[in-house]
Amino acid sequence: MVRLRGGAAAAALVLFVVGAGVGGCKKDTTGSAGPQGTAAGGGAALTAVDSLTVKGRAPKTGYSRARFGTAWADTDSNKCDTRDDILKRDLKNVKFTGGTCKVVSGALDPDPYSGKEVTYKRGRSLVDIDHLVALSDAWQKGAKYWDAGKRIALANDPLNLLSVDASTNRSKGDGDTATWLPPNKGYRCTYVAAQVAVKKKYGLWVTGGEKAAMKKVLSECPGQKLPSGGNPTQAPKRFTAN
Repeated sequence: MVRLRGGAAAAALVLFVVGAGVGGCKKDTTGSAGPQGTAAGGGAALTAVDSLTVKGRAPKTGYSRARFGTAWADTDSNKCDTRDDILKRDLKNVKFTGGTCKVVSGALDPDPYSGKEVTYKRGRSLVDIDHLVALSDAWQKGAKYWDAGKRIALANDPLNLLSVDASTNRSKGDGDTATWLPPNKGYRCTYVAAQVAVKKKYGLWVTGGEKAAMKKVLSECPGQKLPSGGNPTQAPKRFTAN
């Protein structure tokens, strides 16, 4: 995985639009890294919302994290687990132990969700790796019916992963756009565009309320590009899930 940091990673992901409105989508000045991908050819995120299927939320019955495989599986076969891949991509001043995979320290400067600087130290971290589309939300909107390979791919796809402040992330739970947005208003357009991209890529549906919330945010930044890229939507067959 190519390491992208700071403003360079954000520029590769999306084109930001100046100006804030009701949705709080002003120019993102955080400079924080985001899901790895490219906006080239992705089109407008606002337009992409209309391509998503609208259905009601299915029951959560049967959901468990284990249905998406072992946490942080090395599905891209680069000999680093997914968590370390994302930390390397998103943190500044990264330091390693025992090679160039295991991240021992670094900093989110700033954290995309809160806008503050957050220090990462292995073993006592204030940093989470967030699934932008929460796995429980995905389960209730289509993933329940997938085979294990596709669920494992979603759980480890860099397009769906972001290093964030742990305390802010805990308030999200398994919320979708209709129920939770980052407190940092300048990051909301980027955040919602990434959720749209993940749901479009994997064929996940949205609820009516979720679609309306996505359009409300993105209507304040109509030039926001849809990120693309990430890993294939099927994990290698050697990976299994319960």
